[in-house]
Amino acid sequence: MKVLLCSDVEKLGWLGDIVDVKNGYARNYLIPHGLATIPTEQNIKALAEEKARRAERRKLVREQKERLITSVQGAEVVLLAKANEQGHLFGSVTERDIAQNLRQQGFDVADEMIKMDGHIKELGVSEVIVRAGADLTATVRGTVNSQEQTVDATEENHISQE
Repeated sequence: MKVLLCSDVEKLGWLGDIVDVKNGYARNYLIPHGLATIPTEQNIKALAEEKARRAERRKLVREQKERLITSVQGAEVVLLAKANEQGHLFGSVTERDIAQNLRQQGFDVADEMIKMDGHIKELGVSEVIVRAGADLTATVRGTVNSQEQTVDATEENHISQE
């Protein structure tokens, strides 16, 4: 069944697109929820202007995301965490921690943009992916250092300066 989308539907299409979907999906979900209508000439004309505005907005948002990805590419995130002698963290470093560090560096990154296979649970260097869209990704280097090592290093500097 062909339907005219009245709003953006993830993994299906944008407002004003005419898409072919299964009859049950159209009748039981899309049309009752106001996400789609039957594609008549009048409905198509009514959504044409809004479709053009949204297409322009999507274009601007995409350009902004491309600028973000080019600026964040190759950035380095350094985090401090408590760890035992073997280098295992007490807790873990999450996507939220990395996004927060990037925001402190001046990048406009949302927590959802950070993609990792799992939380970082050991000291060391990890590669983290920043995904701003389906085909917009950047790689960030994440380094997790022990808080105790930095405390020891600062104490040594204070002792040597005295």
